[in-house]
Amino acid sequence: MAKITISGVSHSYDFTSPVADSDAPVLVFLHGWLLSRCYWQPLVEQLRDRYRCLTYDLRGFGESQPEKTASSTSGYTLADYAQDLVTLLQQLEIKKAWLIGHSLGGSIALWGADLLPEHIDGVICLNAGGGIYLKEEFERFRSVGQKIVQNRPGWLSYIPLMDWVFGQAMVARPLARSWGRQRLRDFLRADSEAALGSLLESTTESQVHLLPQIVARLEQPVYFLAGMRDTVMEPKYVHHLASFHKLFQQSRNNVIEIPDCGHLAMLEDTGQVLQQIEGILKNHGVVQPVDASGG
Repeated sequence: MAKITISGVSHSYDFTSPVADSDAPVLVFLHGWLLSRCYWQPLVEQLRDRYRCLTYDLRGFGESQPEKTASSTSGYTLADYAQDLVTLLQQLEIKKAWLIGHSLGGSIALWGADLLPEHIDGVICLNAGGGIYLKEEFERFRSVGQKIVQNRPGWLSYIPLMDWVFGQAMVARPLARSWGRQRLRDFLRADSEAALGSLLESTTESQVHLLPQIVARLEQPVYFLAGMRDTVMEPKYVHHLASFHKLFQQSRNNVIEIPDCGHLAMLEDTGQVLQQIEGILKNHGVVQPVDASGG
């Protein structure tokens, strides 16, 4: 693990090959709300012998926690987090990248590709979609989210079987207890200001309607992996957002559905997600191997 300061907050990241010795783009992974970079590890372990991989904790999540005596110098909109991403790539001198984002991280990846088109070669979104604002549903979602963030007792981790509960939530295939413990840990340590800010700022009517506009103007290839049993981001909303991209309009092949999969595709079916990512990269000429000893 390494550290880098962005927007006044020390960010934790892992870079499997920090030496820029290859012309192949770096695979940059962005996690979802109340999660951390840890959930990409099974995928990265399978990819690191062929690709340089960068994972990091978004500001206020995982180990990227602001100091208690200081606040972030940036806000919590999708654009703010995308600017964090741009700064990270610039500081690490990454000139070419494919962005792979899960849920909230997928939306941030789309914004990042829009902000830095000359350096982002493509985007792959997992369990990410949207673009339709349903007032009552969004108000209920925001209200529940606020209560969840504001009522997180520290003693929750001491309740028997809570790791089992977190391993069952939002998935079609129950996760191992170790992942349940990780989800519980990340849930409890997420910074309240960041957790609330990112939730509320990303779900306003204007932000929801802006996302399809961003997808529509992206010239880079954009793909969406949807869990067929995802109840958080249902496949119909994934298809809706994907439909604004030129790949969908040309051939309708930029949405890939994963059967018997919920909202954590990278853990529920790592093999299928790996196969799809490698297939997409190969189709776009990203096949250059890198030294497996790096990182």
